[in-house]
Amino acid sequence: MTDLQIRRIQFEFDSSVPFQWNRANPDFGLMANAIGVLAIAFEKYIVAVTRQAIPLLTDPALAEEAEAFLRQEAQHARAHRLHINALIEQHPGLRATLDEAVADYDRLREREPLEYHVAYIAALEATFTPLFKMMLDNRQSLFTNGDDRVASLFAWHFVEEIEHRSSALLIYHGLIDDPRYRTRVARRVFAHAVSVYAGIIEGFERHVPLADRLVDTRRMLPRSIWLREVSARLPLLRRRLTADQYPTAFQQVPIRQLCTTLVRLLLSQAPRHRPVNEPLPAWADTWFDAYGKGTDMTRFEGTPLGSGR
Repeated sequence: MTDLQIRRIQFEFDSSVPFQWNRANPDFGLMANAIGVLAIAFEKYIVAVTRQAIPLLTDPALAEEAEAFLRQEAQHARAHRLHINALIEQHPGLRATLDEAVADYDRLREREPLEYHVAYIAALEATFTPLFKMMLDNRQSLFTNGDDRVASLFAWHFVEEIEHRSSALLIYHGLIDDPRYRTRVARRVFAHAVSVYAGIIEGFERHVPLADRLVDTRRMLPRSIWLREVSARLPLLRRRLTADQYPTAFQQVPIRQLCTTLVRLLLSQAPRHRPVNEPLPAWADTWFDAYGKGTDMTRFEGTPLGSGR
């Protein structure tokens, strides 16, 4: 029997939710919004692919795990859609950005076989535990000063991604008798995911005024993110960045943690990778304990809008 829980948290978003929900760290706020759009498209893809895969799983326990996995992902997509719909009310052009991201995954489903889709999901999901551990370990600089509705949405999503960290790979191994296939297609997988993310960022540039996003969207294109993070840690280049009004997204994350995250991201694509062995963020247990006690998780992380904190 699967250990995954289906938590139907009743997030509420309206036009009072600002596009730039994290004015203390607008680079991360912009990145998180892009992740939210990507999540809607990717998790719709996960649900469709996993439903196609379940009848082919011969192990009933694995089929149960797959069902719980897709139900968690469906909840994530539903909640992110509430958030993005609130942003679309303020910036109607974002509807086209969301629709294109969804269409991109629909086209991917049409042109590739099931084996590729299962490998795609397993490859991408394998990166989430090291990536989200780094983010949750540094939530003070990434989430806490941001709007508590949005911060709490991402905190919930990220801890549940860590909870089901093994599910996608279990499904992969239940269907594909070749641990190296996922590694072989990883480059194509990440090229596609990065392309969708970049398209979302470009949509923000077209449809959201600078006054509402605070920062140039070019800062958050994949290559620029890494260059800026490296520059922020090199004395000769840091002077240019210190003249900037805003920090880089991960400027307050210790360099050792960033390097460890990068190594673990690379290792996540190894054929014998097992997410169950990954180190986990201690704060995830704090979140799960609070949920178990009936705490309002829709405002668990972040700062209420207008509190001045």
